[in-house]
Amino acid sequence: MNITPFPTLSPATIDAINVIGQWLAQDDFSGEVPYQADCVILAGNAVMPTIDAACKIARDQQIPLLISGGIGHSTTFLYSAIAQHPHYNTIRTTGRAEATILADIAHQFWHIPHEKIWIEDQSTNCGENARFSIALLNQAVERVHTAIVVQDPTMQRRTMATFRRMTGDNPDAPRWLSYPGFVPQLGNNADSVIFINQLQGLWPVERYLSLLTGELPRLRDDSDGYGPAGEILSFTLIFRQKSSMHGKR
Repeated sequence: MNITPFPTLSPATIDAINVIGQWLAQDDFSGEVPYQADCVILAGNAVMPTIDAACKIARDQQIPLLISGGIGHSTTFLYSAIAQHPHYNTIRTTGRAEATILADIAHQFWHIPHEKIWIEDQSTNCGENARFSIALLNQAVERVHTAIVVQDPTMQRRTMATFRRMTGDNPDAPRWLSYPGFVPQLGNNADSVIFINQLQGLWPVERYLSLLTGELPRLRDDSDGYGPAGEILSFTLIFRQKSSMHGKR
């Protein structure tokens, strides 16, 4: 599929995008995941390196992979990403929930046993990903003490905040660890904006920027945002970074 290149942007704009993108792609690890967890939770998305990262952890640590995702407004992006993938394009997609498609990837290509794949195929948004996944964990025979949550990097921080808000101060809740699989970075080449991360199965640049700008209203310190006045959770780092960026211009 031919994708129209995205025109070059100023260095200051590229830097600002990368600051916000890095912050949203909350990563509780440095490089590979050394921590032995009890479960991996993969929230449905269309970013192949993120999906592969979740499967790799579950396979390497031999722990359950809980996949959350029904059919929502972004499911067609997953259908498209699967169709373009050189290996996964054999998987049937049309009309199927995200979780069932990703379960096929986990089993057929990462050789994760069916009994280690837990499917939640009703959620249609971030809040339901968290709520329905927590409900499924509560049905587990053994208590899950630590869970690694993997999501589209642009939604990683919001997803983590949602999981933590829904379990609150519950002493029996799992310890939620965040891992986006990779942190996207943009740069300019001669005539267009590209991902510096040379990975297969990333968003088109235009789609990535659309997702990023969709998060911008949540960066405000108000009732809908991430700031101290927000209902999501209280985060202050991004406000210092934004102030610093504005000060340099």
